[in-house]
Amino acid sequence: MLLFNWICIVITGLAMDMQLLMIPLIMSVLYVWAQLNRDMIVSFWFGTRFKACYLPWVILGFNYIIGGSVINELIGNLVGHLYFFLMFRYPMDLGGRNFLSTPQFLYRWLPSRRGGVSGFGMPPASVRRAADQNGGGGRHNWGQGFRLGDQ
Repeated sequence: MLLFNWICIVITGLAMDMQLLMIPLIMSVLYVWAQLNRDMIVSFWFGTRFKACYLPWVILGFNYIIGGSVINELIGNLVGHLYFFLMFRYPMDLGGRNFLSTPQFLYRWLPSRRGGVSGFGMPPASVRRAADQNGGGGRHNWGQGFRLGDQ
């Protein structure tokens, strides 16, 4: 998703002579998230609550109200919509073919395996085995110690 959105935003940025492309990229990711979580209730400034599918448009409108340029947000929303349509809406809802898929070189560089984390509060298995071999069970041997007042 990031690669597709980045390419689309760079092409748009070159065509429109835009120098900063961070906001459109963030807005495109936000748009996709908002579409995947359409019914989630989100909070905006001053406790305003609404469905997540409206969040990118609320941010665009809020930026317009405070006097900023809405071109960056609009481009981000359009690129996010293009990705969402080609990845989810067209193949799943309209029965079209899947135009977007993750390139194989990304799977080779960044494998999608799970289980690389040993769990919360647990050291990896290799560290656990080393601690068991030392006999300390992973704890430090502080000595017997002395109580205050004893001689």
